[in-house]
Amino acid sequence: MLVIISDLHLTDGTSGETIRSGAFRAFRESVRELAYNASWRSDHKYVPVDRIDVVLLGDILDVIRSTQWCDAPPEVRPWGDQNDPRFANTVESITSKVIQNNSKSLAILTSLHSPEVISLPPQAPGGGVATKTTEKVPVTVRIHYMVGNHDWFFHLMGTAFDSIRQQIIDALGLENNQTQPFPHDPTESPEIMQIYKSHRVFARHGDIFDPSNFEHSRDTSSLGDAIVIEVLNRFGVAVRKQLGPKLPPLCEAGLKEIDNVRPLSLIPVWVDGLLTNTCPPDLAEEIKNIWNRTVHQFLDLDFVRSRPLGSSLKIKLGFEISSEVPIAGLSDVAAWFGSKFDGGRGDSFYPFALHEKAFTDGWADFIVYGHTHHYEVVPLQASPSENTLNERIYINSGTWRPVHELARLHPAQKQFVGYHVMTYLAFFRDDERKGRAFESWTGALGSSS
Repeated sequence: MLVIISDLHLTDGTSGETIRSGAFRAFRESVRELAYNASWRSDHKYVPVDRIDVVLLGDILDVIRSTQWCDAPPEVRPWGDQNDPRFANTVESITSKVIQNNSKSLAILTSLHSPEVISLPPQAPGGGVATKTTEKVPVTVRIHYMVGNHDWFFHLMGTAFDSIRQQIIDALGLENNQTQPFPHDPTESPEIMQIYKSHRVFARHGDIFDPSNFEHSRDTSSLGDAIVIEVLNRFGVAVRKQLGPKLPPLCEAGLKEIDNVRPLSLIPVWVDGLLTNTCPPDLAEEIKNIWNRTVHQFLDLDFVRSRPLGSSLKIKLGFEISSEVPIAGLSDVAAWFGSKFDGGRGDSFYPFALHEKAFTDGWADFIVYGHTHHYEVVPLQASPSENTLNERIYINSGTWRPVHELARLHPAQKQFVGYHVMTYLAFFRDDERKGRAFESWTGALGSSS
């Protein structure tokens, strides 16, 4: 059995709320249930599964969404000199704090290795479940980490990053080798490829299809890193630093959540509504001026100015427009701006699945991407195969994180509703799960008052 999750975006707590430990407890219970259901075979007999592979499909520990980058010297950035010891030190510091800030959640994840947590009743002599015994059959759980565009640092070579990888391996109970870069492309890991082929699945993070978040190599930074660090993170830092006690608590909390607004096209509306609903007009104008300065500083960065026009022109233009209109006018450009800056949130990646070698070679029935945070299931092909119909499907693995979406009643009031979402996918091989090949689950959990 193979389980895939992605885009947890666990942070160090400096730039917004992350998914809570209750989601991990729910996931653990789901894995237990999945293991039991997978043990029922096509002939209706019960045979306990002996192994579960969990693939973390990228953007799990979020190194980008940290204000520690803003506190570092200007030359220490993801797009700076990777040979500068301060670069690896910053990555190590953020990673350590991410692990610490999410210690309860990660402890629940690593508990999947415990026989007391994931075990099954034995098989009865007739092929059913043995109910008159306290004996349990332990299930081996192996957890594998692949990187995306917010945790790409773990793909870098070098002893400093070996040490960082070891810390992650210990905290998450991974099968990865600390001396080898965590894979970005599945072909970088023979073990993961073997798991994929045995389940007829091919899965990658999917950032390679988003030019603002991937530029030819996963060992280098991209424009998306600069947007998060130099605009979304820095804006909140600058507001808190410059306005201090003048800032209402609700406004301060809202600024930390700016990157959890979905879709991203509504970030200007979020800022507009946040200032309108939490700040007096004169304070709102001060904050808008900080936004303008932040955007102009971002656009003046050599790294931003040097990005290829095809992947960055519309994004940079959208930011420039947002810095030139009055605060109330932010909402008026939101739809246009967001359609260019959405990073795929509104556009399905399924057309790329049709060109994956695993698909065209015919061995993968399931193509899985993450990255967009938009869970979906898209049929790709149905063709006769012997006495059955071979069905091939694209699935996006969604996300685990808080989201804030615009309320539909009186949207002009710019009120948002927040909740937590989580998605996980399971794939079965041979006759597991009575011959069913997959199942996927996505759900939402309301915010606590």
